[in-house]
Amino acid sequence: MKRTLFTSLVLALAATGCAGAEKPAAEPAARDTGAVAWQACTDLMGPDGKTMTPEPALECGTLAVPLDYSRPDGDTIDLALIRIKATGDRLGSLVFNFGGPGGSGVDTLALARQAFAGPGSAYDLVSFDPRGVDRSAGVKCGGKVEELMSPAAGENPDKAAREFADACEADSGKVLPHVGTVNAAQDLDRIRGALGDDKLNYFGLSYGTHLGSVYATKFPEKVGRFVLDAAYDPNVTFEQRALTQMKGFAQAFEAFAKDCVAQGCDLGKSPAEARQTVEALMDDLKEKPLKVGDRQLTYGLAQFAVITPLYAKATWPMLEQSVAAALKGDGTTLLALADSYTGRRPDGTYSTMMTSLQAISCADTSQRPTAADMAALNEQVEKIFPIMSVESTSGACAHWPTEGSDEAKHIDATGSAPIVVIGGKGDPATPYEWAVSLTDRLKTGVLVTYEGEGHGAYLSGSTCVVRTVDAYLLKGTLPESGAACPAA
Repeated sequence: MKRTLFTSLVLALAATGCAGAEKPAAEPAARDTGAVAWQACTDLMGPDGKTMTPEPALECGTLAVPLDYSRPDGDTIDLALIRIKATGDRLGSLVFNFGGPGGSGVDTLALARQAFAGPGSAYDLVSFDPRGVDRSAGVKCGGKVEELMSPAAGENPDKAAREFADACEADSGKVLPHVGTVNAAQDLDRIRGALGDDKLNYFGLSYGTHLGSVYATKFPEKVGRFVLDAAYDPNVTFEQRALTQMKGFAQAFEAFAKDCVAQGCDLGKSPAEARQTVEALMDDLKEKPLKVGDRQLTYGLAQFAVITPLYAKATWPMLEQSVAAALKGDGTTLLALADSYTGRRPDGTYSTMMTSLQAISCADTSQRPTAADMAALNEQVEKIFPIMSVESTSGACAHWPTEGSDEAKHIDATGSAPIVVIGGKGDPATPYEWAVSLTDRLKTGVLVTYEGEGHGAYLSGSTCVVRTVDAYLLKGTLPESGAACPAA
């Protein structure tokens, strides 16, 4: 879900504002930028961070879209797309956004395609790198990502934030004013047209639910079969969002600790003891980072590492094993978990995940929290989930070179086809209450409740969720009002 940079606390929180404005007037019509020329994919990143060997089933291409939709005849940028053709009788295309904001849909679909084999029997599975992400004019910030994620001891966070913002403006100043969810939603409609579909069939996960909601608000008559899994309501305030997520991660950690103890836990004989073990390790890392080869596992990187396995119950054992190893002096696995979260590749370079996330998050809100705001917030986080507290931080967007807009907070899909919204009772990153409120805001939403743990229900292993979603996508069968699926 949305995260920002500078400190681990800010990474787990987001700078979002209050309720949105009235529905905006339609933008000028942009010129037709053509279809997609599909060809073999040659630069996909595998799970090991290395380039994958091209596969015949995977096709890639680009689509030119206006950089600035208010100037439709001006400069364009190329969106990178990937397609996997339907394996059976074709209904159309199903477009994915897997979250972030800032995640590469091109790389993710290539890795996750087997999980969507059901929809893939009737749909061409399609995803893309949204504007400002990786291959689609990805935001770059002068190679300062490493410094921001593992700042030197005693470094002034406000100074670091200012330097980072300056580097982003220097490297990506042309695109920064034009990233954000509203522009990405307009790109989605261009993708729909280029694919030859009258309506957009869409599967959004996490941040992808926000993008899908904005699309449905702007283009309700073009909504086809929509699924929004791990729903995010953009209308919560900055403080509400931050504290709700911290409560979610605290609850997920407690669930992990109970499960760990029930199976014989290396971290303690009780959930409280397991929590104290992790907190003690984190406190030690504040004073003395753990050397891992020619790198260091710092307190900040360890925070990334600890929350990463909390996103899915299947990865809980990794948290136990990696912390147990670190207690013995081996921080290799914790550092690898942090790298997977931040987009660090084996060669030491980074994807644009963190820089894109920063740019899109700041574009989607007019709020600019100050260092004082963040310090006050951290006092509350310390009481809820001390593992994610920080000693000092700066407002994530305080020095951002472009203004943000609250337009993406306005959600109302009146007139659209029904939209299936899925919320998980044990989701730490997008808590269940957001699924309820987003369903209400959409006006056309149909809520499905998943009773299990983890961020995102479709990929949780729940047969019930998969059957429910596939029945809607493949046959148009809507879930019943109040539908619920048990834990996997």
